[in-house]
Amino acid sequence: MSQRAVVVGAGIAGLLAAAAVSRTVPEAEVLLLDKDELPDGPENRRGVPQGRHAHLLLAGGWSAMEVLFTQSLRERLFEAGAHEISMGNGMLALTPDAGWFRRYRWNGSRMITCTRALLDWVLREALMEQTTKVSIHQAAVEGLIGDAQRVRGVRVSGSDSALGGEVEADFVIDTSGRGSRNIQWLAEIGVGGVQERKIDSGLTNATRIYRTPPGAESFPLTLVQANPYSGRPGRSAMVLPIEGNRWMVSAGGTRGGEPPSDPQGFLEYALSLPHPIVGHLASGAEPLTDVAVSRSTSNVRRYFERSPLWPERFLVLGDALATFNPAYGQGMSVAALGALDLFRALRQGGISSPGLPRRVLHDAARHVDSAWSTAVAMDVFYPDVRGAEPTIADRLNAAYARRLTRAATGSYNAAAALWDVTSLKTRPSRVMRPAALLATLNGPLLPRLSEPPLNASERQILERLRKDAEKPHGAR
Repeated sequence: MSQRAVVVGAGIAGLLAAAAVSRTVPEAEVLLLDKDELPDGPENRRGVPQGRHAHLLLAGGWSAMEVLFTQSLRERLFEAGAHEISMGNGMLALTPDAGWFRRYRWNGSRMITCTRALLDWVLREALMEQTTKVSIHQAAVEGLIGDAQRVRGVRVSGSDSALGGEVEADFVIDTSGRGSRNIQWLAEIGVGGVQERKIDSGLTNATRIYRTPPGAESFPLTLVQANPYSGRPGRSAMVLPIEGNRWMVSAGGTRGGEPPSDPQGFLEYALSLPHPIVGHLASGAEPLTDVAVSRSTSNVRRYFERSPLWPERFLVLGDALATFNPAYGQGMSVAALGALDLFRALRQGGISSPGLPRRVLHDAARHVDSAWSTAVAMDVFYPDVRGAEPTIADRLNAAYARRLTRAATGSYNAAAALWDVTSLKTRPSRVMRPAALLATLNGPLLPRLSEPPLNASERQILERLRKDAEKPHGAR
């Protein structure tokens, strides 16, 4: 007997959820419904407001994605121009109050960098190539069909008239993003009282794309982190290598410290940070776009796994389950890990397995909690944050995180633990293992670095671009 799954939203989380279903239930028809008309190539779309800004695919995320596809996504991304960055030695990062991280010969956790548009496109192409049972339709979901015991489909509107007003399904997965109305949909079928928490630091992102300067193609990813502990608005910036021999330069500021949207102000903002390296790099590069600005950056957690009542055949994943301040680069990887949980559950029991959605929700919540604790532990300390005040637990966690970060600037064991947790390769308890705990308590073994740890050729590149910044054309 044929089965049908409906996936609401054709972004990263939706594509991964569809892949999980198609791999484990190959006979099932999978309908991906998205309110946007999807582009024919790696292009930005209106329904992804953060799509023009920096995205990091962390090691835990791309490892999960690799399981869901028959061909290596990693290789497909590299062929399309994406970059692989080692946290151990391929990144320059200035911490809030402990100086620069050292670069160890150990490669450590790795991440993939490219535009969000390229990642969307590669995933979509890979999904459509590995199965003929998945189709994508432009339609807006207006609600659920069913009751508090079981969901039987969705109500839709949109330009795809072939679907009609209702789409029946054996399984419905909501991956429609941070704008999902799933709490309202559930209330309409008798599932109410879902807890929701929102913490908003007021972060504004501003991003401009540049052509990578000649000779700087291998310059490390460069990051000046925001400081949540100073009592002032957080201000940060980064240079991210992306496909097409380009740099994505992104600046971020919390409420009261927002980056400007005009090119001159954008560059001056980067130059005014605790270290001007991002501004110097951008000054010597040719701008290819205007400055794009986005403010949809709050942390939102919906505790569906705590609901005493949950309908069979309905699941929520990705940003529809929880969204995070994009400054921490966790959203895509959390979505991938949730899709992997779905893959494993379907492989064991199939779409009709009783209690499957609730089991997957509980599993996915573990990844959400790990990312949430990182994001919220920082954001609650920024001035004028909305939705939370630092608790005693927040202050204790922050104190340990600061001590661990300080140790990581001069201790391999502390750095390895920090990168493993940050990249979502392992649970936060990793930082409490004996070697990491001892390193944290002892503090950095090497002196603080006040300048970025550059090799000779990188130093020459930076010096050349710094001189360019002093010329009139440098403030483009």
